[in-house]
Amino acid sequence: VSRGVVQRVKALEAFLHDIYEGDAEVVSDGVVPNRVIRSSTQMLRKAWGIRPENGVRIHVAGLDLIRDESGKFCVLEDNVRTPSGISYVLENRRAMSRVLPELFASYSILGVSEYPSRLLTALRAATPDTSSEPNIVLLTPGVYNSAYFEHSFLARQMGVHLVEGRDLVCRDNFVYMKTTYGEVKVDVIYRRVDDDFLDQVQFRPDSMLGVPGLLNAARSGRVTIANAIGNGVADDKLTYCYVPDLIKYYLGEEAILPNIDTYRLWEPEHLSHVLSRLDEMVIKPVDASGGKGVVLGPQADKSELDDLRVKIAENPRSFVAQRLVHFSAAPTATDAGIEPRHVDLRPFAINEGDGVYVCPGGLTRVALPKGSMIVNSSQGGGSKDTWVIERGIPADSLGKKYQIDRVQEPNEIDGTDLQGSRSESEVPRWSVDQQQQQ
Repeated sequence: VSRGVVQRVKALEAFLHDIYEGDAEVVSDGVVPNRVIRSSTQMLRKAWGIRPENGVRIHVAGLDLIRDESGKFCVLEDNVRTPSGISYVLENRRAMSRVLPELFASYSILGVSEYPSRLLTALRAATPDTSSEPNIVLLTPGVYNSAYFEHSFLARQMGVHLVEGRDLVCRDNFVYMKTTYGEVKVDVIYRRVDDDFLDQVQFRPDSMLGVPGLLNAARSGRVTIANAIGNGVADDKLTYCYVPDLIKYYLGEEAILPNIDTYRLWEPEHLSHVLSRLDEMVIKPVDASGGKGVVLGPQADKSELDDLRVKIAENPRSFVAQRLVHFSAAPTATDAGIEPRHVDLRPFAINEGDGVYVCPGGLTRVALPKGSMIVNSSQGGGSKDTWVIERGIPADSLGKKYQIDRVQEPNEIDGTDLQGSRSESEVPRWSVDQQQQQ
């Protein structure tokens, strides 16, 4: 699985470099049709020519995997924009290791607590200014975002500032963080805000979450945005159909992790086949994430299918169809006792520039309602701690080797007390205002 994830991230990285910084040879060589890229709503022409400092556009990736009826791992979709869920991985492990330490003492379980420090290392490597210690911030939409806990959790673990758009300002193509004692230059922004809301000048002018001028600052090479703007074209579900071809084209390898059989509805023969079997298919919008807009044909009523048929006929490019795959199941505690529930796995990868790190565990998502196949937390899904067992460890040495896998405190990362090094003057203004109000 790890080798397959690394392979896929490298191919998607090469694809993004080709279409945003190169000559789009993947198109001229006939690997991916030009219209697939040009018609994607996630293909942002305003991001053309932006060259990340160390060549990395996908700093963090989360791939959704399932095991099909034969037990084979397959890729359900790629997430290379703002993948979320790693905080559940770390917190699930923390809770399990403290509640059931005797289980951990019996197995050699690879740790996941290294993730924050590896992410921090990758962000440091992306800084455009190497003359001093980089100033890294995590940009959040704010407390009302469903993933805000994760944003604050990661910022705390990495020892970086958690900021909102109102805390940042662009001037002369530099980005500054407003503090109580003046402005501090920002080198790297780990953003958890969608592209459309990042820059009111270039994208949505009504956004309350972004920073006017941010795109020009990135284009000038004076700030790095992670993940890069425009990555969504790589996890467009129509692009997904071509990822095995991208792996062969860029890496000269066969895909280790196969795709689910997917129908491209803008192709007439695929469209007619799917429309004749709509009640057997899973229909997905190509540019959505988080399970939004997904229709399970066998569970949809006639009116839903009729509405969907009209939408597909109006714009077949906006949808793909997949055969219904029955996810594997895992024992799950329910009100009725221990019962099987469908699960998928989201392993997380960090591209450090000179290599790709895959967190040894990942997020196992659970469809909690009986019979459901929707595992997304935003739609009622749950999660499980996921163990990767180290091989070749003698059973009698496990107790000696065992240590509780705990998340590192900020002052343990790289031996630097980042959190403690902040002066009061470096605290964002809104944070101080909230503290005074409390």
